[in-house]
Amino acid sequence: MRHSLVPFGLLPILASAALVDAHADERGGLIGSDAPAGKHYVYKHSDGSPREMEIFFPPNHDPAKSRAPGLILFHGGNWVGGSLAQFRIACAYFASRGMVCATANYRMLAKAEVKKLPPGESRKRVCVTDAKSAIRWFKQHARELGFDPERLVIGGGSAGAHISAIATLNPALNDPADPKDVAIRPVAFLWFNPAFSPDDANDPEIDVQRHLRADMPPTLVFFGDKDPWKKGWDAVHAKMRSMDINAVEWHIEPGQDHGFFNKDPFQTMTLIAADRFLARLGFLSGEPTLKSKPLIQ
Repeated sequence: MRHSLVPFGLLPILASAALVDAHADERGGLIGSDAPAGKHYVYKHSDGSPREMEIFFPPNHDPAKSRAPGLILFHGGNWVGGSLAQFRIACAYFASRGMVCATANYRMLAKAEVKKLPPGESRKRVCVTDAKSAIRWFKQHARELGFDPERLVIGGGSAGAHISAIATLNPALNDPADPKDVAIRPVAFLWFNPAFSPDDANDPEIDVQRHLRADMPPTLVFFGDKDPWKKGWDAVHAKMRSMDINAVEWHIEPGQDHGFFNKDPFQTMTLIAADRFLARLGFLSGEPTLKSKPLIQ
C-alpha cells in the first residue's frame, strides 16, 4: 500500500502480496469470510419503515462497568442499496479489540421518489438525515450499551462514508424528532473509499467540500488507485490541504478498484491499518490481533 499521512509520520503496513490467516483470536473475536449479525435494534422509523442497527460488544462486556470507545459504520450502495452485512466483519473485529461497535442502515429513495424531488435537491439528503438519527440514538444509549459517547469514531464505505461525513459536518438535514442536545461530532473518521462526487456541488447540503472544517478530527482514508471515485477524494483532499487540515492519513492500494476493502487479503489489511490508526489515537491498546503471512514462502 502506498500511503501518505500528516502529521503521524510514515508507518509500516502489510505488503500487498499477503495472505491472511482467518481465525478466531484468543478472546473469541470472529475473523474471516463471514461474521454473524450483531444484536439488533430499531433506532427510528422513517417513511413508515424501521431503520435498523446492529451492535457488537467486546467479550465479557459489562455495560455497568464499561466506558469503552465506540464505533459506528454506515454501509455503501450508491445511496440506493446495500445492507448491514458489509461491516459485520469490521464491527466483530473491533468489538473483539474492546470497542462497542454498530453498523446502521438508513432510508433510501425509490426511483419514483427521486423524480419528484425539487430541482437542486439530491436523493442523498434522506440518507444523511437518518444517519444523524442513528448517531444520536447510539450516543443517547451509550450508558446502557457501555461506551463513552465522547469517544465515538464514525465512518463508512463508499456512499456510507459520504453519508457519515455530511451527517457529522453539516449542521442541517436533521430529523425534527431528534433531540437537539445530542452532538454528533466524532473523535475520528474511518472512510473506506468515500464516494465524494463533484456533482454534489449542485446540492450544497450534501457537498463535502462545502462543509469541511479547519478542526477536522483525525481521519483515515482507503482507496484503490483504479477506483473512479478517487478523483472526488483527490479534490476533497486538495481542499483540505488548502485549509491546513493536517490530521489526514490515506492509503492507496495499487491496482485495486472500488470496494477492494470488502474482500481479503485487502479486507484484513485495511482492518489492521485501521487498528493501528485507532491505537495511535488511544482507542485501542496493543498490536492488532489479525495475523498475516507472506504469499511467497
